[in-house]
Amino acid sequence: MAKIDLNNMEGVYFDVLREIGNIGAGNATTALATMLGTKVDMHVPKVDLMEFKEIGEEMGGEETLMAGIYQQIKGDITGSIMFLLEEKSARVLVSKLMGMESNPEEPFSEMEVSALQEIGNIITGSYLSSLSSLTNLTIDATVPSLCIDMCEAILSVPAIEFAELGDKMLLIKTEFTDDVKLEGYFVLVPDLDSYDKILTSIGM
Repeated sequence: MAKIDLNNMEGVYFDVLREIGNIGAGNATTALATMLGTKVDMHVPKVDLMEFKEIGEEMGGEETLMAGIYQQIKGDITGSIMFLLEEKSARVLVSKLMGMESNPEEPFSEMEVSALQEIGNIITGSYLSSLSSLTNLTIDATVPSLCIDMCEAILSVPAIEFAELGDKMLLIKTEFTDDVKLEGYFVLVPDLDSYDKILTSIGM
């Protein structure tokens, strides 16, 4: 039986998860800066275990239009990871990467969707790579899938998939800026045995 109860997480375990979240988000931001060829400053204002509804509220409301990149996690740990951006922020990143303006009046083009998938793949891949280095666990991920939809609809995927774990998901809010401030959100959902493996691997 798993040692971790997400609804009654002890302070010391949560502090470790918070630190892992900070390090992972920092490495992901470095990867983003490399991709864009510019200096990117990063701030992590929130790392928390939150209920499904609370996460939606944190992102501006369950009807906020978001771009979500979803990947399943495989290897020594299993679960899923999502990286979400408000649709406006996603367009800013795509414009920077492609060197051309994204038209907010039009749906994302096939080329823009491909660019967003690549951005998500590099950011989540960098996060998972840092987690793997910290824990010495083998962590692989599936090919990323992209969804442009309301926050509630996007978050329902991990919520349904891991409903048996309880209502809690690990939210890592990241603010990154070069000339504009953008907010991104990691939602990490390992299964309970994987939480145990992560904490055990770092001596908890």
